[in-house]
Amino acid sequence: MYIESVTLKNFRNYENKTVYFKDGLNIVIGKNASGKTNLLESVYCSGIGKSPRTNKYREMIRWGSDYAYIKVTLKKQYTRHTVEYSIDSLDKKRIAIDGIPLVKLSEILGMLNIVFFSPDEMKLIKESPQERRRFADISLSQQNKKYFYALSKYNNILAQRNKLLKESRDLKSLPEMLYGWDVQLAEHGAYIVQKRYEFVKKIQTFAQKIHAEITDNKENLELEYESNVEYGEIETMKESFFQRLRDNLEKDTNLLYTSFGSHRDDIAIKINDIDVRKYGSQGQQRTVALSLKLAEIYLFESEIGEKPVLLLDDVLSELDASRRQKLMELSSGLQTIITCTDFDMDLERNEIVIEKS
Repeated sequence: MYIESVTLKNFRNYENKTVYFKDGLNIVIGKNASGKTNLLESVYCSGIGKSPRTNKYREMIRWGSDYAYIKVTLKKQYTRHTVEYSIDSLDKKRIAIDGIPLVKLSEILGMLNIVFFSPDEMKLIKESPQERRRFADISLSQQNKKYFYALSKYNNILAQRNKLLKESRDLKSLPEMLYGWDVQLAEHGAYIVQKRYEFVKKIQTFAQKIHAEITDNKENLELEYESNVEYGEIETMKESFFQRLRDNLEKDTNLLYTSFGSHRDDIAIKINDIDVRKYGSQGQQRTVALSLKLAEIYLFESEIGEKPVLLLDDVLSELDASRRQKLMELSSGLQTIITCTDFDMDLERNEIVIEKS
């Protein structure tokens, strides 16, 4: 899988521009604020359906315009496709594949698989559990549309349950009113937890090897999915999930929100048995984040038989020379698009210069 070209109209600082890529290593060079990150953002939108930087689509529209348009042409193993993504000033977006409009956002997932890494991805390690859940959810949603559907339904049901907890005045009948929501929440939540357990176990296998190679076997990386529902048969997990929801009813009634569920889980990350989320150095946290992102590549290939496109936004300046070399070695064999202000490594590449608009 690789991208052949990206056409942008009124997207961020681009008025009308087409950029051509090749399979393998692509280096996007430009000064700060020239639009390098914007270019990667447009690719990300075409694969995931939303921006990695903002939830307000109108922010991606060029100043003075009332719409923005992205067109990506890509080559898969046996087929060629186009993805068109447009947004307007009312925050509405439209997506089409090969000229056919999509009814649901989920229909775009799996068409263009993306692994995205930027300095902001350090949040994956050192910030809240939400960032680690987001990492797993985005990766799983690209690999498995059923997971995306379950996650969407779970979030909608959770919102309805929380609304009922906040607005209900009749506390005596609340357990009965919540029963139906709890059954549905347990059904989708158990599936989410099960798939996250499996995801963490699989990605750890790849991440351990990559991390050991980057650190010259000096550090052992371990991952563990943290949940109050134990991994097992799906029906057993549903029963456990449902029972925890019912056991927490009094607590939830007082808190006015749902205190248990897959939306509260986390991924433990340890180096040599030390919790790197809390006690890791910045260098260790950066290396772990990079290892996890690179591990995604091999997980994609293992699960769907095709490597994704790797987007690296201004990460070379954050790495020392040996880690830069390791990164280049580990990312060989797939399309990699790197943004930077300069590139001094002697590697065969397609070089793209971005001039400030």
